[in-house]
Amino acid sequence: MNKDKELEELFLAQQPHFDDNEVFMASLNNRLDAVEYVKQHQEATIRRYKWAMVAAFVVGIISGAIAITFVLSLPAEVPLFTFNAKSATLLWLSEHSRIIVTTALSLLVGFGVFSIFSNVMDIMNMRKHVLSKA
Repeated sequence: MNKDKELEELFLAQQPHFDDNEVFMASLNNRLDAVEYVKQHQEATIRRYKWAMVAAFVVGIISGAIAITFVLSLPAEVPLFTFNAKSATLLWLSEHSRIIVTTALSLLVGFGVFSIFSNVMDIMNMRKHVLSKA
């Protein structure tokens, strides 16, 4: 409670004194110009991020579609990879390699799509936050 009163007295005791209005206005204009520059820079950065996310999304969809098409276009009897071993685990892996690879690729593409949408939403929120501050 005493600290609040001390702070209040400290703020009330301060009397700003401006000697020259021209110097103050020039300083204020310089600061406003700096704020405008930062705002434009942030908007340009957000635009670049947005285009980078769109490009990554398109490349991911195309490469995922090509990879899945390649996996599914091979004959069903031919495993994608084989091991020259007699282990039951390795034999099971080579027999089910097509399903494993297709599942892994599908999960990877799904995770990529989710990440891209999440990043785009974050960028849109950043832009909204920057515009609301202005």
